[in-house]
Amino acid sequence: MTKTIGYRDWRWQALWWLHFCLLWITINGQTRYSIPEELKQGSVVGNLAKDLSLGLSEIFDRNLRVASEGGKQFFTVDVGKGELVVNDRIDREALCAQSVSCVLTLQVVIDKPLQLHRVEVEIQDINDNSPRFPSSEIILYIAESTAAGARFPLEPAQDLDVGVNSVRSYTLSKDDYFSLNIKDVSGGRKVPELVLSKSLDREKKPTHQLQLTAVDGGNQVKSGISQIIINVLDINDNFPVFENSVYKVSISENSVQGASIVKLTAKDTDEGLNGEVEYSFGVHTPDTVLSVFDIDLLTGEIRLKGKLDFETNTNYEIDICARDRGTPRMEGHCTVHIDVLDVNDNAPNIFLTSQPNSVPEDAPSGTVVALISARDLDSGDNGKVTLKLPKGSPFSLKSSFSDNYALVTGGALDRETFSEYKVEITATDSGSPPLSTEKMINVSITDVNDNPPIFTQPTYVVYLKENGVPGSILYSVSASDLDFGENAKVSYSILDSKVQDVSVSSYVYINSDNGSIYSMHSFDYEKLKVFQIQIQAKDQGSPPLSSNATVHVFILDQNDNAPAVIYPSSAALGSLSHQRMPRSAKAGHLVTKVTAVDADSGHNAWISYRLAEATDASLFTVNLYTGEVRTKRAASEQDDSSQRLLIEIKDDGEPVQSATVTVSILLEDGLHEPILDLRQKVAEPNKKTGRITLYLILSLASVSVLSLVTFLILAVKCIRNSRSSGSCCMRRSDCDDYKNPNRNLQIQLNTDGPIKYVEVLGGDMLSQSHSFRSCMSPMSEYSDFTLIKPSSTTDFKEVISVLDASLPDSTWTFESQQVSRSQQPCSM
Repeated sequence: MTKTIGYRDWRWQALWWLHFCLLWITINGQTRYSIPEELKQGSVVGNLAKDLSLGLSEIFDRNLRVASEGGKQFFTVDVGKGELVVNDRIDREALCAQSVSCVLTLQVVIDKPLQLHRVEVEIQDINDNSPRFPSSEIILYIAESTAAGARFPLEPAQDLDVGVNSVRSYTLSKDDYFSLNIKDVSGGRKVPELVLSKSLDREKKPTHQLQLTAVDGGNQVKSGISQIIINVLDINDNFPVFENSVYKVSISENSVQGASIVKLTAKDTDEGLNGEVEYSFGVHTPDTVLSVFDIDLLTGEIRLKGKLDFETNTNYEIDICARDRGTPRMEGHCTVHIDVLDVNDNAPNIFLTSQPNSVPEDAPSGTVVALISARDLDSGDNGKVTLKLPKGSPFSLKSSFSDNYALVTGGALDRETFSEYKVEITATDSGSPPLSTEKMINVSITDVNDNPPIFTQPTYVVYLKENGVPGSILYSVSASDLDFGENAKVSYSILDSKVQDVSVSSYVYINSDNGSIYSMHSFDYEKLKVFQIQIQAKDQGSPPLSSNATVHVFILDQNDNAPAVIYPSSAALGSLSHQRMPRSAKAGHLVTKVTAVDADSGHNAWISYRLAEATDASLFTVNLYTGEVRTKRAASEQDDSSQRLLIEIKDDGEPVQSATVTVSILLEDGLHEPILDLRQKVAEPNKKTGRITLYLILSLASVSVLSLVTFLILAVKCIRNSRSSGSCCMRRSDCDDYKNPNRNLQIQLNTDGPIKYVEVLGGDMLSQSHSFRSCMSPMSEYSDFTLIKPSSTTDFKEVISVLDASLPDSTWTFESQQVSRSQQPCSM
């Protein structure tokens, strides 16, 4: 309500009570009051205790207090009544200016227990402000020659109130020459214009005084007054006239500052100062125009002052005023319409409508990866945008609608080649010159199990010493998978196969995680020389993929067998101490022959004989290689008739294994051909035994001849194919006898330190084969032709295929074995 000092009229009191009845309103359960502004101090706003459901005693006991968010304490609480009352003058215009809504927020705090309530007090506007003109007196100079209908803009009045209480209309005091016109401008404002109703006559009335009244729309109407003094000027009775009332020009938005836009011309038919014209922008020209354009006061040329931007303003409409310098000053008006021409000054923008998805590497062509849109702020061709991808990209763009695109797969993807693609998208407009923008999009490729594990090599060759510790590691295979995650986790297993009719899993086992192969027990070279293990590597993808590798295990011989004496044998000849020789034997006489074999191979099977002890060491000697016991000199009558020889048999292994045999020799007079007699005693003198012996001799001779021919053929081919004189290379294609279905010819390659040797096995598949072994050592000038045990039949193709690729070319060794033959030295 409006409070006037010293005014106690009952009508104002009634108005106060009317506003006081507009008390509190509750919106959505929130305490809200509404009061008019300018209530006197102590005026009741509302019963706060009742609205907060508090008793009067609680107000004091719980220390109810009010805090304003604005800082100034406009309200307080009457503790005795529990009412919210006005504490200070409330001026809505000072608090909220001309805002439509004016709400004060109060914080009501209650202790014991602590509670906080929000109270809103809406301050309603009252018509307590009158309209005011910027100036209480307006002076106009109008030439007497001004034609009727001329309009003169007047400054509008301002009212601090809002809504209906603001300025609503203008009135002009009655005058025969002037009338009032209200012009609506932007923002809903009303501007008064003074309109000349008929021509002035200075001689009749040189000055006109009018009263302009502004009236608001409040319940108690308020008004403001401004005096208008119009001085009628004489002489200069012509005003400047433009060639056109409207000028239309265009200018490019990239024009430089200072560029000329248009030159205006207004003509005044008066002479002297009354005909000199000055140009200016209209009174109501906005700042947006003044900051961009400038006009020359004398020439009327409009120039560019600031920067143009087609995307901000596409056109300008400017009011131009031309005034002469006469007294009174006459003015004319025109309008300049400026169109801003677009240039291609904005590069296209690329937006991601959706973030790119991860794409599986087996995604079909056309799979949507991301949604993309392109925009250009320019217009026309300057705003037309096209998108493109680099050449060779596995992606493509598919247009959907209105500059929207889908990024799709355009070809096969391979995560193992590229796990992530940085897709560069280029947006180019159709301007001249065209502008472009690049945007990088990261596309992740997810893995698919499309790669099997790959071993580091397809076959592995392992050399393992016999008699190893069970559980020791033999070898570690490794396979890698190009896939990722679970698809790349590899587990190892052994495929079931047979080794000597026994499952290979009983010999070895493998660690499924790291591929380490361990022995299940100790290996014996004399029982097993070579075997194969099929290893499978399988990933954990779905479905799982696998690959295989072959591990060739070669058992290396160790010197774990001592020489075994096979002659003289106690089973065949009785006590070894009963060997006889004639006392008449001469030097070099063959007394007996000790024969021994070693189950080992290579150097470990080379046997030598030595006379360890003798009754008379000067009488007998033992051949180092053959074991033949011969006399060193002729026996004499003085020699004891009973001679005892202790013969030591040693192999060539490391450590050396040895055996001994004791031979007792009885010197007898008149004894002839002791060895022949001994053989005749041993052999049974029947026809059947003789026939078997004949067959055995013929078989042995046939096998020996066949083996010798095979050896010679292989040696000739080896010499022809070898480029060096110190080494010999044998291939599987050289083994012609292998193709003969009637014979079983086997060549087994072995290694023992620096000595390389080959076992040539001959015989039928189902019979005991004969092995001929020849040792050619690069460290010695001659080789030995030794006798060893029979060898078991092995797969010739399998062994040759493995060792041919794994063993280097070197001196080869051929071994020949014949159980019934004696050991003979040989040289190559």
